[in-house]
Amino acid sequence: MDAVDKQILDIIQSGFPIVSRPYDEIGNQVGISGDEALSRVNALREDGVIRRLGANFGSRELGWHSTLCAAKVPEDKIDHFVAVVNGYNGVTHNYLRENDFNIWFTFIGPDRETVKATLEEMTEKTGIRILYLPATKLFKIKVDFAMTGDKEKK
Repeated sequence: MDAVDKQILDIIQSGFPIVSRPYDEIGNQVGISGDEALSRVNALREDGVIRRLGANFGSRELGWHSTLCAAKVPEDKIDHFVAVVNGYNGVTHNYLRENDFNIWFTFIGPDRETVKATLEEMTEKTGIRILYLPATKLFKIKVDFAMTGDKEKK
């Protein structure tokens, strides 16, 4: 990565331009063309530097309900359980942990009732009880990685 790549990473982490031609705007900010900005982002994705490029929405602000979930899944049923759970559009994260509750995931739906009903459906399909663990207090930590040493984001 060179200095321009690092500048691009600083911009796209939390300041991705919401305009019709965002890569032209990014390019303008770092002194290159929009085509080059897009090419660099694609190269960073191919190299694994950028894992995901997309928006994060505040589910509560949109009126939706999300929850943390956990399950004790026997090792010989993990692949099946994960395939079933990941087949639902509302699953946003799914992690294998070294714990009795070895599968943890987050799930979002339009309302509490839909989320609970869907988790019950997952339980029926997998035969594994899923703990419903809605937040009682929200802790949201924003993490940006300053690549250029300039803490002031554009």
